[in-house]
Parts: sequence; structure tokens; C-alpha cells
Amino acid sequence: MNVIHGFELLREQQIAELNSLARWYRHVATGAELLSLINDDENKVFGIAFRTPPPDSTGVAHILEHSVLCGSEKYPLKKPFVELLKGSLKTFLNAMTYSDKTVYPVASTNTKDFYNLVDVYLDAVFHPRISPEVLQQEGWRYEVNEDGSLGYRGVVFNEMKGANASPDRVLYLAVQRSLFPGHVYSVDSGGDPAEIPNLTYEQFKAFHERYYHPSNALIFFYGDDDPEERLRLLDRVLAPFERIPVDSMIPLQPPLSEPQHVEAPYPAGPNSIDKHMVAVNWLLPNPPDIEEALALDILEHALVGTPAAPLRKALIDSGLGENLTGSGFARLRQTYFTVGLKGVKGENIDATEDVIIGTLERLARDGIDSQTIEAAVNTVEFQLRENNTGSYPRGLAVLIRALDTWLYGDDPLAPLMFEAPLRAIKQRLSAGERVFEHMIEEKLLRNPHRTTVVLVPDLELTNRQNAAERERLAAIRATLDEAQIAAINATAARLKQIQETPDPPEALASLPSLTIADLDRTIKTIPTEELAIGATRVLLHNLFTNGIVYVDIGMNLRVLPQEFLPYVTIFGRALLETGTQHEDVVQLIQRIGRDTGGIFPQSFTSAMRGRSIGAAWLFLRGKAIVEKSDALLDILHDVVLSARLDNRERIRQIVREERASREASLIPAGHTVVSTRLRARFSEADWVAEQIGGVSYLMFLRRIERTIDEEWETVRAVLEHMRARLIDRSALLVNVTVDAAGWERFRPHLEAFLDRLPVGTTIPAAWNPHKGAPSEGLIIPAHVNYVAKGADLYRLGYRLHGSALVVTRYLMTTWLWEQIREQGGAYGGFCSFDPRSGVFSYTSYRDPNLLRTIDVYDRSAAFLRQLDLSEKELTRAIIGVIADLDAYQLPDARGFTAMARFLVGDDDAYRQQVREEVLGTTPADFRAFADVLDIVRDNAALVVMGGEDAITAANQERSLFAEITRVL
Repeated sequence: MNVIHGFELLREQQIAELNSLARWYRHVATGAELLSLINDDENKVFGIAFRTPPPDSTGVAHILEHSVLCGSEKYPLKKPFVELLKGSLKTFLNAMTYSDKTVYPVASTNTKDFYNLVDVYLDAVFHPRISPEVLQQEGWRYEVNEDGSLGYRGVVFNEMKGANASPDRVLYLAVQRSLFPGHVYSVDSGGDPAEIPNLTYEQFKAFHERYYHPSNALIFFYGDDDPEERLRLLDRVLAPFERIPVDSMIPLQPPLSEPQHVEAPYPAGPNSIDKHMVAVNWLLPNPPDIEEALALDILEHALVGTPAAPLRKALIDSGLGENLTGSGFARLRQTYFTVGLKGVKGENIDATEDVIIGTLERLARDGIDSQTIEAAVNTVEFQLRENNTGSYPRGLAVLIRALDTWLYGDDPLAPLMFEAPLRAIKQRLSAGERVFEHMIEEKLLRNPHRTTVVLVPDLELTNRQNAAERERLAAIRATLDEAQIAAINATAARLKQIQETPDPPEALASLPSLTIADLDRTIKTIPTEELAIGATRVLLHNLFTNGIVYVDIGMNLRVLPQEFLPYVTIFGRALLETGTQHEDVVQLIQRIGRDTGGIFPQSFTSAMRGRSIGAAWLFLRGKAIVEKSDALLDILHDVVLSARLDNRERIRQIVREERASREASLIPAGHTVVSTRLRARFSEADWVAEQIGGVSYLMFLRRIERTIDEEWETVRAVLEHMRARLIDRSALLVNVTVDAAGWERFRPHLEAFLDRLPVGTTIPAAWNPHKGAPSEGLIIPAHVNYVAKGADLYRLGYRLHGSALVVTRYLMTTWLWEQIREQGGAYGGFCSFDPRSGVFSYTSYRDPNLLRTIDVYDRSAAFLRQLDLSEKELTRAIIGVIADLDAYQLPDARGFTAMARFLVGDDDAYRQQVREEVLGTTPADFRAFADVLDIVRDNAALVVMGGEDAITAANQERSLFAEITRVL
């Protein structure tokens, strides 16, 4: 056996799909496994994963994920995770709890920084300081309220209260529970707030001892760092451990002998009366092999992946509901398929199930359209080859993909190599095999392990849950004597003292960090060339894109009357989802899938530096291999000029889907909702964003649903008028990201495309934004709140200095983290400053408090004045901002970012000035910003979204809100 730094090599293989050399090791002494991928990606990734099957719904795995990052043996700080957030060049830093695993990934492009992050995370998972106080802070604790009653506190406790107020999550849990009765997947790994208080410290500690051991660890490295250093580093960490047996394997679920029907309530508001959620689900009997897993991905896209997909289309066209539930194949130890509808009337529940079964039977019998299959195969293949992971590091996506098999004792390399299985599927299709029809028949229709889950809207569920919690606490309170109450108060006081006591300097000094000298003093630039093709402005970004051209066709929304702005999102979707003059919806979407890597609409709004007006654009964003770029432009030509904006039924469906989607996102994205609503009071660009994607947009969607039925010609005329104004080549902006060789091939096609577009006289419209009341309460059926407060600093006399970015970020990762999250129990507390608009705002997320949170915001200035900032703390704060300014991006995102900077006036000279001011930030800048926050405190607007009881009580106590509106 050849052992290198304690590791034996199990396998070495070149993975052409990732341009990587993969080495799969096992640590001889402990049995820990390592997957080491060696390539030229500068965005290096490390991850360590443990199988963590939860025994119940107390959320022990989730709470432990939070807790191990609250200090360790080598780094005895209260919150090293936050210190890393403050002062690292990380491109990713987080931890995730799944149904059966917990994963701790980090990423950085700076090698020194990367190994600092790895060292802190390894010590955190193997040697955490998980004291009773950590469980009390991150999980749950009792506290005595001002009126003498007992209450629960805790970060995860409140996080899950917020999470479980989302009907989508309630459905997800119900589906999984129905398919896996009595299995580890039938419990809530995140934690049920009714069960979390049953978790004891002994159980919490034992869970770590049982599962957080190298013998249960799967370790991952990816990138361009030294592969031998990976082994040396890991062996030093693993050497003190010995191999132990860890019983963590996930069993297979025994099959059901016949289909089951399950009904459960979900928390609903008055807008959801008689709106059921219906999902039909199948558990596949055996874990798929790699070819079958890839075929399932293609089948999912073919069935439900686009508006033209036959199963999705059948459900939407049925008119039985408003939008699909989360539909597709989900990978656990076994794979399951789920599909359904939201917004179903009680009388239509059985009919919804009939549509699903009937459509699958028809597809299995008559076949899936060959064009749909071709488009699905091309789309999945394009995604695999492009490997575009958005804002996530590519290595992180590789880790998660490898865990699909690795976690269950199988080959971690198999999911990474798609060429052979893809080739096999194509050959089977070419030979005439009914690959996907056979899968529908075998995996679904003949499979008795099927459940139908119906969620029933319950307007009183939230109130009953609150009442049950109060009754439980009252019953416990009644059993406590004075000594026990005193002990609870003493525990709370001890925790607060720990939270408020700064880490000693020697503990902070133990944390590895960079210095200012490690930072680039010069901005990172993106190549941008401004061209004119005829009357059209074109921005070209000469970047390596691996043979793909990314093109963004920008339409300037400033030419629209302001009453048209709420239609923008609908218009963007309608261009791509209504068909064209020569093809229906299905044919158009098949063509997009067959010939391109996808086309999608995206709005862009931003204040413009130094100007009172904002930038507001709608983009059609497309991508294709350079060889097919002419086909991409042909499609864009057809949709912008001949999309069937008179397709009343499809427009109605789009509006219904949009409304259902916006309603579903209110609770999961509540902090974004209130932040956008707040900022709309100060910035024209944010006001536009609110009109086309915020609460105002939701209210508009509810109105226009009726208008489509009663005054369709009015709606159609608006959409046609928008097209006439927006599709003007003299007003368009085209953004292209491709290398020089690709541009030479693409340019003639682009010239021909633009030449075929109409040209007109562009006249900007005058907008007069209605900014709304200075304070507003928004009511939703939830146990938690989202609290936003802010002001326009520029109107209050502040002049921009780059140090504001440092102060703002520091305030978020210290004062707000400690007060809103650790002591207040919210999942998050944030603040942000937009240098373009001047708007500074505070926001909280899944927050059990309301008035207390506002008070914390208002005391921020005092915190900054009293701050004794060490040089090391200041350095960390600066480093964190530089990491934000230099965020790692893939080529398409870099091209879009460069275009955004062009549109808003962020030129290189300005960016360099801000960077120098960031790097030169001093403690005096923090104290100066305290004066600014005093003015914010006295001149701010307020938007709060939360439960009716919380908003009503706050208003009675302080008369906070000029307006109160129920939004759900």
C-alpha cells in the first residue's frame, strides 16, 4: 500500500468534463475519505461533509451546524465564523443542513486566505466549544418576559418559525413524510418549533460525538492549490484520531403496496380561502445508476421544465390551479418525483390528480413529442458543458454533485463524468428506443409507491400554533417555583454577559488573517469596448467563454409612461411564452431549447451616480455556442417583433403564475420585500423595482387578473404599445460577452439582426413616483417579522466617502449580528448603503421582535461612538469590503457587471477613488458616520411586514404606522 501523508490512493482519473485530475483517497488511520480535484480554477473550494441522519424533529443537526462555528479549541472566539465574514477574501463561506447530511464549504481565490479558512473550519467541526450557552443561543432557551410569562428564544427556533410559515415548505415536508413513513426522511432536519424545545444538551453533545468524526467524514478539495499541501494539512488535523465505527448509513425505504392519500393544513391568510395545494408523488424503488440519473434530469426538463413541457402545460391549461408546486425529481438515498398545482379549489382536487395521471398515461402510450425530447437533451447537455453555477463557485457545485453518490458509499467520480452516459442515451434515442416513455411507465405509472398530498388552507392555523405554544409555556411556568424562575433569569443573564463580553485580544489574535499588504490596491477591470452598429450602441467584452456567446438585448424602460411599468415583468415573459407569428408556444420553446442555451428576461434598475433619475432596463438575455449564434438571433428577432401579445389565455396564465409566485415568496424573501418597499420611498430606481417586482406589483397582479376577463382589449393595447416603444434599434443597448474569435463570427449575424429592427424617435417619458407613507405595516400570516428602517443620506447632507462601505459592513457583522441575531433571536440583521442612491437601510429577517429591533437600529450611532477599534479589527473590516468589491464572477456575469457600471456611470476613476478611500479608512471615519446615523434615526422611513398581532400591538404602543395593509 502506497501511503502519502497518511492517505492511501484509491483511484486516480482524469475527468475531461471538468478539465481536472481527480484523486480519491482514504486516510489510513481514521477512514476519512478525500476527493482531491486538481485543475487551473483559481476559485479554490474546500468542503467537509458528514452523514447526519436526524433522530427526530428537534433540529439537532441544524442547530449543531450553527453551533460548531461558535468557537473551537484552536480558535477560542465566540464567533470565528463572523470574524471570517468580516475579514476574509472568501468567495463562499457557509454551512448547510440537508435531510441526511451537513456540509461545510469555503472558497477563495487567494491561496493564503483559502488555507486560513480551511484551518478554521476543520478545527470548528472536530473541536468545537459547544457549551450549554451555545445551545441556548443558537437553538433554544427559556426567558422570562416582562409580564412574568415564559417565552422561548433562540436563532434556529425563530428561523424555523419563519421557514414553516411558508406553504411551499409545509408542502415539501408533507411530501417527504408521505413517501418515507417512519424513515429518517420523515422528520424535519431543520427543526419543528414545536419539537425544538425537547432537545437536551446531552442529546446535542452526543450527536456531535456520534457523527462529527473523521471516520464519518467526506472531505473535498478543488482548484489550483498545491495538491500535496492538501494531504499534509489534513494529516496534521486527522492524526490525533483513530478509526471508530459510525452507524450513519441511510437505509432504503420499504415500498408501499398501494397509493396513499394525505391531507394536512397550511397557514393561510384571507387571500387564500379555498386555495388548496395538491401534489402527486412517487418514490423510485432503487437508487438510479449514472445513466439513469442523467435520463431522469432530461425527463424532468421534458415534463415540467418549460411552459411548453407537456405535463406542466396540461396542468396550467386545465385552469384547475394557479401555478405548479415545486415539481421534478429530488435526489436523496432514493429519488422521488413530485408534481402538482397551487391554488386548487376543493372541488377540483380529484380532477387535478386525474390530469397528472392521465397526462402521464397519454405520454407513455402516445409518446413525447420528438422535438420536446431533442430540446430537453440539448438544454441539459448545454448546462453540463457550460457548467455555469452563477454566483456559486464551480467547485461547490461539483462537491454537491459528487455527494449524490459518495454519501451513500458509492463512486464520487461517477456523477462528474457525463460524456459516456449522455452518449449512451443519445444512441438509444437514435436507435428508436422509447427511453423516456418507458421510464414514465416503469418508474411512475406501474409504481404503487405513490402518494397524493393535499394541503388545506387554514386561516386559524397560525393562531392555534401560537396559542398552543403559549399554553405549553404557561403549563411549564405553573410548575416552576421562585428558585427555578431565578435560575432561568440567571441563565439568561449569564448568556447575555457572554454575548456582550468582547473576545480577549489573544483569542482574536489566534485567528489567521490577511494584512492590508496582501490586498491589491488597484481595481479589477473588465474589458469593455463601446461600439456603434448603425444606430445601436453595442458593448463588447472580450473574455474567454469556452465557445459560448452571451448576448443581452436591452430595452430602455424610460420611454414608457409610468402606468405601464407594472406590466414590464409580464411583457418580458410574454415575449418568450406566447408564441410568434409563425409558431405556437410549444414550437417556440422547443426551438429555444434545441438551438440555444436559453433565453430569459431580466430587469435592471439602479440609481445613476450623480443624477436624480435612475437607470431602468428590460433585457432579453440569451446564450448559444458561437456556431449557433445566428439561430439565437433569429429567435430574438421573431420574439421581439411577432410575439403573440394578443394570446389572451397565455397572458392570463402568466399573470396567475406571477401572482402565485409573488405570494409564495413573501415569507421566504420577506427581508427583500420590505427593503425594496422602503427604498422605493427615496430612489426613483428602487420605486421602479417596486412597481415591477414588489408589493405594488403583487397588488397590480390581483387587479389585472380581473381586467383580463373584463377589459382584455385595454391590456392587449398596453402590451402592444410597450412593444412599439421599446423595440427601437436607436434606443436599444446590446451587450456581448465573447472572445475575439467568437466576435468575428458573431458580428455579421448581429448586424443583420439589428438591420431588421424598426427605428424610431425615442422620447423619454416623465415619471412622477408616488413614494407612499413614511411608515407602513404589512400583514401576513407569520410568527415572525421583517423590519426595515432607512433614509436617503444624500438628501440629509452626507457626501460619499468609501469608508461608509467599511463602517456599514462592520456594523452589520458586529452590532447588528450580536443584538438582532444572538441576543434578539432573529435569523438575520443587516444594514446596507447604496453609494449610487445614497439610501442607507437596516433590515431584519425572521425576527421575533419588532419594537426591540427598531431600538437596536436607533442605538447604532452610540455603538459606533463608543467603539474602541483595534488596528487588526479595522484591517479585517477593510478586507471584507475589498472581498465584496472584487467578488469572483464567471464570464457572463462579468460582462453584465461591466454593462451595469457603464449604465450608471461607475467609471474606473470613480471605482479606484472609492477603493483608495476604503483602504484608507480610519477609526475617525467610524465616529464620523455615527453622526450620520443620528440623522437617520430621526428622519427615517419604516416598513414592517409580520403577523397581525405583532403589528397591531406595536402600533398601539407607539403609533408607528401611518398605513397598515394586509398583503396575504
